[in-house]
Amino acid sequence: MKSYLAKPGEIERKWWIVDAQGKVVGRIATEIAKVLTGKNKPQLTPGVDTGDFVVVINAEKVVLTGEKWDKKIYYRASGWHSGLKATNAKKMRETKPEEILKLAVMGMLPKNKSRQRILKKLKIYPGPEHPHTAQKPEPLKFQGGLK
Repeated sequence: MKSYLAKPGEIERKWWIVDAQGKVVGRIATEIAKVLTGKNKPQLTPGVDTGDFVVVINAEKVVLTGEKWDKKIYYRASGWHSGLKATNAKKMRETKPEEILKLAVMGMLPKNKSRQRILKKLKIYPGPEHPHTAQKPEPLKFQGGLK
């Protein structure tokens, strides 16, 4: 019996659209990470990027559970001495709401060279409009308790 290995030229990439309004950040990020890496397809091949494109709309209306809006801290470093900057989730939602979901998905991707390549297939928009109507994205159905 032979195993099927997908070749980079024969992979069909689909476009999916996700409405993040009212969804919990971690729950939606796991489903998006599965689609981006291709783990929802039977053609999954190690070493070959078999994932699809994902467009996320209404990213500014995601939900964090508990007291995470006040207590969750996002760090970034400038590389200079004492250049560590900290921002809580509430401030991040006001300034860059799409960054909350992007960082959650990025933490669920493999920590190697393919992470940046996979992240280029993720398009996040804070409002309901997006410029990808020509690709005809289909709504993504979630398998778990998400609707």
